[in-house]
Amino acid sequence: MLALWWALGYYWSGVRSDDTDNKTTITMQLTSPAFLQGGRIPAKYTCDGEQISPQLIFDEVPEAAKSLVVIMEDPDVPVSIREDGMWNHWLVWNIDPSVRVLSEGVEPEGIHGRTTSSTLDYYAPCPPDREHRYFFYLYALDSKLALPEGSTKEELLVAMKNHVIGKAELLGTYQRAVK
Repeated sequence: MLALWWALGYYWSGVRSDDTDNKTTITMQLTSPAFLQGGRIPAKYTCDGEQISPQLIFDEVPEAAKSLVVIMEDPDVPVSIREDGMWNHWLVWNIDPSVRVLSEGVEPEGIHGRTTSSTLDYYAPCPPDREHRYFFYLYALDSKLALPEGSTKEELLVAMKNHVIGKAELLGTYQRAVK
């Protein structure tokens, strides 16, 4: 019974994607030529521009990886819009572990999850109120996931539990121009 309560609490907790398990993981590198770690995401990749995904580069992926996962989320959403304060912008899993670059504006091959906007593709940053932080996470897993297309981030995180062998994070910020 305790395990059931823990699982339900994890599922409904609005848990961030950086809290996937307590297994020892290899630190990978996740970068983008579009912006530096902690830097401003160019408008081109937002609702004020072309609304395309930035190029992402993966380095130091463990040789034992069987699949990769990419998650993009915004934890700064006003609670008046989303009670948990989280907006999920991109969820893709079962990416081939040999992939080292996700090209700008191209959806990667893999299984796509349902974003908070109910899309299956990259959903561009569009903060309604102030500067928001956008976290891109890369995970290397020791298996492929048997999770259907359209699954939620919460379902993805549960399926990933205890399979993460590598992890990387890239943070970008964006604030819309005052008009």
